Amino acid sequence: MASSKQLIAMIRSHAAGDDTRFLAVADHIASDASKAGHHRMADEIRTLVVSLREEAGERRGACRPTPIAAPRGELASLVRTTYPETRLSDVVLNDDVDTRLRRIVREHRERSLLAERGLNPRRKVLLSGPPGTGKSMTAAGIAGELGLPLFTVLLDGVITKFMGETAAKLRLVFDAMQGSRGVYFFDEVDALATRRGAENDIGEARRMLNSFLQFLDEDSSGSLILAATNHQELLDRAIFRRFEATIGYDLPPPDHVRRILTQRLPQFDLSTVSWDAVSHAAAGLSQADLVAAADDAARDAVLEEDGDLTGDVLLRAVRERIQPEHA
Repeated sequence: MASSKQLIAMIRSHAAGDDTRFLAVADHIASDASKAGHHRMADEIRTLVVSLREEAGERRGACRPTPIAAPRGELASLVRTTYPETRLSDVVLNDDVDTRLRRIVREHRERSLLAERGLNPRRKVLLSGPPGTGKSMTAAGIAGELGLPLFTVLLDGVITKFMGETAAKLRLVFDAMQGSRGVYFFDEVDALATRRGAENDIGEARRMLNSFLQFLDEDSSGSLILAATNHQELLDRAIFRRFEATIGYDLPPPDHVRRILTQRLPQFDLSTVSWDAVSHAAAGLSQADLVAAADDAARDAVLEEDGDLTGDVLLRAVRERIQPEHA
């Protein structure tokens, strides 16, 4: 809840007609609510702040989606453009990761305030962790929070076997960052940035890495660059110096298992579920695995149990998602 000092500051700023101060205090209240675990309330406050800023003509990073045409020509084969409605509250993250991501989002919302002090928001962030732990969903959530388009870089279109061609395609992507502000997401970035000296190191791979590093160094756009890897140990050490933050993801602990499943199944009564049994069965599963299990359980409940999602149905769906190596 808002503190007495925050409420007084909001009243004073409103009385003085200081919209900038009023909305800044509202941002602080949203941040405090998020830290206290009240993510839905925080999101509602932030949505209102975005709307008020747009009405006042004050952008400060909380802008509506940038109206852009779909990528054309060669660029269309290199990026996929979406306008996500996902929010960070849709991703179940540990408190440290959630706090760090929301801090970065706030930096971009308040980038004009930072600029007044000669500062810039962090724009290059590396997400690292096992598959299915929420890295891609985080990219969508950040784009959704900022009202920006999400440009997912299609590495199978960027990387070629022909000398110099990959660098030329990368140049197109980085040039697009200047013209179209958005969140640019390089998934499985280890395909571009495998460490030099690896056993499979070839000349073209080194050239590709060097070009990627150079473009990261030269980039001065207003876009946010996110890169994700499932294999941090494969990345060249030089890549870490180009990113302003590295955020690690892990498989969900038992208390997150329940949050993920209940968040995915709001239309069902789960009061009879034995969460200890479900959490034990879900050991080793990723967030993506659990979301898929929830969807399986929902379908089975509708088709086989007259819409009643029992603990047995949910437990079976979770167990069916366990791969042989997890068994």
